[in-house]
Amino acid sequence: MATSFYELSVPTFLQTVRAVAGFLDRANRHCAELGADPDELVGARLYDDMAPFHFQIEAAWHHAVWGLEAAKTGVFEPPGLVGPVPFVELQVMMDKAEATLEAYVPDEVNTWTGRDLDLQIGPRRVAFTSETLILSFSLPNFHFHAVTAYDILRSRGVPIGKRDYEGQLRTRPA
Repeated sequence: MATSFYELSVPTFLQTVRAVAGFLDRANRHCAELGADPDELVGARLYDDMAPFHFQIEAAWHHAVWGLEAAKTGVFEPPGLVGPVPFVELQVMMDKAEATLEAYVPDEVNTWTGRDLDLQIGPRRVAFTSETLILSFSLPNFHFHAVTAYDILRSRGVPIGKRDYEGQLRTRPA
């Protein structure tokens, strides 16, 4: 049986969006236990020339939601970056991403396959189909930013591990 476009995209994004929301909650609890301000994590970076934590969360949100919107509309137009925001706003972004993804209907998403779309990335224009946009652009970028956010939290002592990043696996009944 073939795997549908919906199955390749929406549940994959949802699994990690929920995992990110979970490790954001864990970070918030960890800060509360230490008497630390979670807003101090917002600007944290893994390395000086890498984007800060808030950017990682925003970019993950954008690739999950607006990657699929691009498959639907033919245009990749995430909202502008909002920059440093309170930690709680990062949690709200993941809540919005989850709600948006949960609202997609499989039959509708599956009608978006095979669409040609062009993406403007800086000075270059890249030709995609709906499937190649999701599989070779949005999903890799989404996972890069999600794992970078995870790594920043780990580097700041938040007690999370691989299972936190994996989230709820989609297993078959035993």
